[in-house]
Amino acid sequence: MASTARSVRSMRAPDQRRPGQQSETRRPQLSLIEGGRSSSSTQADTWGQRARGVASWASTRSTPLIYFVVALVFLSACLVISLLLRTQMVQNSFEASSVRVSISQLTQDVQDDQNKLDQLQAALPDKAQQMGMVPQQGVNSIDLNGYQPSQQMQPSSSSASLPTSKAGQEGQAAKSAEQAAQAEQKAQAGQH
Repeated sequence: MASTARSVRSMRAPDQRRPGQQSETRRPQLSLIEGGRSSSSTQADTWGQRARGVASWASTRSTPLIYFVVALVFLSACLVISLLLRTQMVQNSFEASSVRVSISQLTQDVQDDQNKLDQLQAALPDKAQQMGMVPQQGVNSIDLNGYQPSQQMQPSSSSASLPTSKAGQEGQAAKSAEQAAQAEQKAQAGQH
């Protein structure tokens, strides 16, 4: 059921005209156009002519010139705003990348300092033993329940000796705590 291919042949003979006759009939007419870009003063005049041409075009249309000017101002403002936004985004991108770099450097510095601290803490017991220190045995505490202040610490009946300021009261409390600690040390030294 295969079909045979058909070929289409034209019985018309090829065009016998001479090539010279064909080119003469198809060649367009050339003409000289006045004006061109010969100097900068002419170019300035050209811009002025173009602006006047656009203004006349806008006035011949159904829309007034003001609409055309408003649309032109709007498009140019959009272009300027777009460029400003893109510039700001690029600047923010550079700032963000520099902040990321500084954060990673600071994180690395913190890790280095933490490693140094861990090494120093690990070496601390050895250094203490080299200095002749003895590790603490048990828990030491100071019991002030049975403490009796000395005669120097007891307030007198006159109001002039009482501390009136808060700093004076804190100083008095620090002195009494120091004396209590000294008394406790004396008591422990007497027991040994």
